[in-house]
Amino acid sequence: MAASIQACENILQAHQMNGTPFQLPFTSFAQLLHERTQDPHLSGQTFLSYYDDDHAQHRIYTYAEFGEAVRRTVTVLRDRLGIRRGDRIATVLFNHDQTVLIYFAAWSVGAAVVPINLTELPDKKRYILEHSEASVLFCWEDAYEEIQQVINNLPHLRKVVKVGDTSAHGSFKEALHRAEPASLSLEGALEDEALIVYTSGTTGPPKGVVLKAENLLVDADAITSWHQFERGDCVMCVLPIHHVNGIVVTLVTPFYFQGKAVLNKKFKTATFWRRVQDEQVACVSVVPTLLEFLLEAPEDISHYSLDRFRGVICGAGPLLKETASRFEDQFHVPIRHGYGLSETTCYSCFLPIDLPDKEHRYWLTRYEYPSIGVPIRHNEMAILDDQGQPLPEMAKGEICIRGQTVCSGYLKRPEVNEAAFQWGWFRSGDEGFFVRDDQGRPFFFISGRLKELIIRGGINISPLEIDEVLRGHPSIKFAMAVPFENRYYGEEIAAYVVLHNGEPPPPQSAIIDFCRRRLPFAKCPKIVLFGEDVPYTTTGKPKRLELKNRLADALNPYRDLCFKEEQPKRMGDDPGLLAS
Repeated sequence: MAASIQACENILQAHQMNGTPFQLPFTSFAQLLHERTQDPHLSGQTFLSYYDDDHAQHRIYTYAEFGEAVRRTVTVLRDRLGIRRGDRIATVLFNHDQTVLIYFAAWSVGAAVVPINLTELPDKKRYILEHSEASVLFCWEDAYEEIQQVINNLPHLRKVVKVGDTSAHGSFKEALHRAEPASLSLEGALEDEALIVYTSGTTGPPKGVVLKAENLLVDADAITSWHQFERGDCVMCVLPIHHVNGIVVTLVTPFYFQGKAVLNKKFKTATFWRRVQDEQVACVSVVPTLLEFLLEAPEDISHYSLDRFRGVICGAGPLLKETASRFEDQFHVPIRHGYGLSETTCYSCFLPIDLPDKEHRYWLTRYEYPSIGVPIRHNEMAILDDQGQPLPEMAKGEICIRGQTVCSGYLKRPEVNEAAFQWGWFRSGDEGFFVRDDQGRPFFFISGRLKELIIRGGINISPLEIDEVLRGHPSIKFAMAVPFENRYYGEEIAAYVVLHNGEPPPPQSAIIDFCRRRLPFAKCPKIVLFGEDVPYTTTGKPKRLELKNRLADALNPYRDLCFKEEQPKRMGDDPGLLAS
């Protein structure tokens, strides 16, 4: 009990920061919706522009039309499904205008949304539904049969609603058309749960991150302020909206600053630049993977009118210096690099957008890793040691965050909360350091996941540095450093490599030699394994630990080799045996 009380106190402390707390101009999400959609100056302005390129569909909602559609959805939630303030609804959906309506309607009622990735395995879907105690599930019609197989004996789940593009009798879409717009109750509060996002995790079951309405709107305010978004600016969404990045940056934030959101069902290189032009997009939120895709399919963008396009927000995965430089040189578009987690609502820091070009490139390329920038308003960041004490400039430790964007903890996981909020900060689990500029501002860097660090002979090695070198090889499309068990050093380093299409595989020794010219021996891969698939999550994060497990059998024969600078040796074997 004492430990649980202490964890609660630490979580409360992690919400605080130096200075006067920020007061939102709204008392609930419903009040925000009411003010935006009833504003006569906004009524004819477009809020949502939705593209489904697979079916050649494009739907546009003005603020007035969007408000009416949300209120119709509120009627369905309240009257037909019995959703009340404090309830939780789950969604197994994708980027779609109906998904957005469900989100905004739930928040207006004071209910929480539990978004589930459509591609998750059935067992994980069931776990999330059971653990979150969701009372209603909205699922896309194609997933309905699978869902029926996983919902047996879920005591809290009352109803499964099939969502689709059809307006047939009994469908959700027909129910929306028939419903009268609800009168919004403004009795909700910023303390209402708004999102419960389940993180994939590396061990154990996924953890449900609890975010309140206040978290969403405070982070939206911070993102708006940092990027100097103004009324009428357009932000484009190409990321999945079952994740905080797509939800917060490209749905909630433009609604907050009275702008426009362009929602794409999927990311497509073939339509990206043309859509940026046609919708007069100011900013797009991406992950590094998408920058690689755009570079792989280079398009001459000189004939597009991109006067309103001010840059790409990029985070949610490791950005390589080489990728950043190539993208900015190729497309002449600045990368607004940043960092955050589901547990901090979304973004916690960004590179300043007003840096001169030379200084901007300096922070992207001067150090081993691109800088993730400076803390944005409403939160603070620090590098702490394993006792929770602040570390000086350049010293590596754990990136920790506190402030009004920090979540309320993990749902029904007190033991995890105790560790994650141990020092009155949220412990990110990421290793990093900071460097001050001439103004004294701390520019932060992420050097790797603490759980992903390769520990060779007692020395911590960040795999990101090795990734960067490997991907500089002209034949390599994707590469990732992977640790494997080794009798002599505890862990040794392998490289998983995917080649560009049509490239003949170079000798393993050629890739190792390429690394040896750029890295000290200890950090060099000793084994190279070739593959064909790129292991990313749907949000663009490399699955290093999953890849490590997948390659374990292939790397097991090398566990007894002693890799030395001159040659590897196996205990009891001929000293001239090479691992090739």
